[in-house]
This record gives sequence, C-alpha cells and structure tokens, in this order.
Amino acid sequence: MKSLKKRKLQIKAFHIEEVVFSKTTSISNSILSLGNEFRTSEIKFGLEYVKELKVELIKPHEKNKIVNSIMDFIPISTKVLGNIGEGITHTLTGVSVMVTGVDEDGIQVSEFGSSEGILLDQVVFGRAGTPKDTDIIIHFDLTLVSGGAKTREGINQCYEICDNLVQEIRKELKDLNGRNSTEICEFFDVIKPGAQKVVILKQVAGQGAMYDTRLFSREPSGFSGGKSIIELYNMPVLLTPNEYRDGAIKAMH
Repeated sequence: MKSLKKRKLQIKAFHIEEVVFSKTTSISNSILSLGNEFRTSEIKFGLEYVKELKVELIKPHEKNKIVNSIMDFIPISTKVLGNIGEGITHTLTGVSVMVTGVDEDGIQVSEFGSSEGILLDQVVFGRAGTPKDTDIIIHFDLTLVSGGAKTREGINQCYEICDNLVQEIRKELKDLNGRNSTEICEFFDVIKPGAQKVVILKQVAGQGAMYDTRLFSREPSGFSGGKSIIELYNMPVLLTPNEYRDGAIKAMH
C-alpha cells in the first residue's frame, strides 16, 4: 500500500539582518525593532521572586563577554494557522533569545551546575538547541530575590516574564505576509502501511524544583498555556514527529 500523508506542517522563515531598539516593536525589511517594553535598561518588578530584568543585544562579534548562568535559548516562532505540529508556523532566522539569571546575593540560577562565564567559552554555537554563530542574540538577564534562584516558582516567573516579551515579537511575526518569507519548509506526518513501526523514546527532566519540562504551550517553544511534565506526574506523552519539530517540548533549565 502507498504511504499516507496525514497532518502537514509548513514553516515559513523570515531572515533578520539587524536588531535595533525603537519606540514600537515591528519587523520590516529584515530589521527587527524592539519597542519601549524592551528599552528600559533595568525593568523593575514588584514580584515575589523576580526583582529586575536587563535587555541587551549581543552581536555575533561581541560574544567574548561575561554572562550569568544560561537558562535557555529561545527561537522566535509563532503559530499562524493550526495547532502545534500542523498548519503554518512563522519563524525568525538570524536572531535568537538568550535567558540568564542570578539572584540578588550573586547566586547563579542552576540545578546541578551553573554556566556563568565568558559566553564564547560556555556555548558551542551552531548545534541543535543553540544559536548559529552569526545570530544576533537578544539577551534577557534576570535578577531574582535572595533564594529565588533555587525555587521552581521563581524559575517559572522568569520564563513567564520572558515569554510575555517574546510574544510582542510574535504578534508582529504573525502578521507578516508568507509570500515574503526567505525560506519555506514542508513536513508531513506519514503513515506507511506494512512498514516497521518506530518509536523514539526521549527522557526529559521532571525531578521537581527547577528541573522541569513544559509541553504543548500555545506558541512553539513557548511557556504560556503549557503543561509541566511534573504536573502530568511524569507519565509518558505521545508526540508526532511534527509536534516535536514544531516546538511542542520546552526544556526548562
């Protein structure tokens, strides 16, 4: 029997060549402008766990600098049509988000080992899960209250703050005309009657405290709307290849 193509995922990429601070957030002519919500050098929070956030741009040749412990690299993608794993996704290339954290006592955000230090030495760029060496990095550096770096609630609060900021970019990305994308990739979930059935098992973090994994957020690689694997009692979850490819899993710390 012939192979059966089921769900279709189409990812349309828009390449960014420059990132600047501006009054409003927008994407135009390969330039990503970050609005006033990103511009304050130190955004203060009156939250239980997070005190402040600093936003800076790190250009490809500026990686020889000290950063706090790296919590995450976040690709900037958004659903335009359908749910995670199907429909249309818009994504930005040439730019990535990096999240770092430390508490007010200088204790680095970490579980089994922290990654503070010279960025160029701490990250192997151009691998799965890391930005390309040529990417511009939007750096979110969070300061938590004393002891906040060692709590699950504090880490979740960091991710929520960053996700809300990235969502401002996603709103603009949703509205871009797909005809202007720089690259289009199509993927299908395929059923092959009579062929061997292959299942890939992936063990994810779900030990509690900060060591967590989030599934099926509203946006690819997002936070809001997702479920913690801990809240799912660490039970097995079945994903299609396209759900995995489209960012259904968010590794948290």
